[in-house]
Amino acid sequence: MPEVIFNGPEGRLEGRYQPGKEPNAPIAILLHPHPQFGGTMNNQIIYNLFYMFVERGFAVLRFNSRGVGRSQGMFDHGVGELSDAASALDWLQTINRESRGCWIAGFSFGAWIGMQLLMRRPEVEGFISVAPPENLYDFSFLAPCPSSGLIIHGDKDRVAPPSSVQKLVDKLKTQKGITIEQQIVEGANHFFEGKVDELTTACAEYLDRRRQEIADGGGR
Repeated sequence: MPEVIFNGPEGRLEGRYQPGKEPNAPIAILLHPHPQFGGTMNNQIIYNLFYMFVERGFAVLRFNSRGVGRSQGMFDHGVGELSDAASALDWLQTINRESRGCWIAGFSFGAWIGMQLLMRRPEVEGFISVAPPENLYDFSFLAPCPSSGLIIHGDKDRVAPPSSVQKLVDKLKTQKGITIEQQIVEGANHFFEGKVDELTTACAEYLDRRRQEIADGGGR
């Protein structure tokens, strides 16, 4: 898996990129948790989801946002990190011009960034949000949410409590034309300690099912 460096708004951004199996392979971008709490592109959940997409033939990118690892710049409380994510998706699309299909997956802080990016990019056909911290960040921008996706979290999560995630899910489920699926991993805390494989399997099953629905002509 090649290491890549590409230009972001504040200088270079460091990533890991796996090309797709076909020239028109779908693309996926992975967004890591909060940088000030140790979040990097090598987070175990992000790493596992990266390979979940790779195994399905996607062209996949995970990267360090500004100020993390070898990426230049300084933490910007989400504003700059969203710009970084947009630049990363631009780069991914530039080298996959024939791609059919685009997915975004993020964990915790990365789920918040990912869902903001989703709002800006109508070409995104699906998303996976792992433990979105609705209690810590403003998700009111999701009005309406432009595509269907999975929100998955643990029932023992103290960082993003189940009640707050439920609030987000309930709000999004009232929209017509999209389907927000919610899955709860029993016994899982915010970091899915001892439950990462279970989380990855659930995400993989969802992705396979959604892609089949899209291939069969189902909606977003």
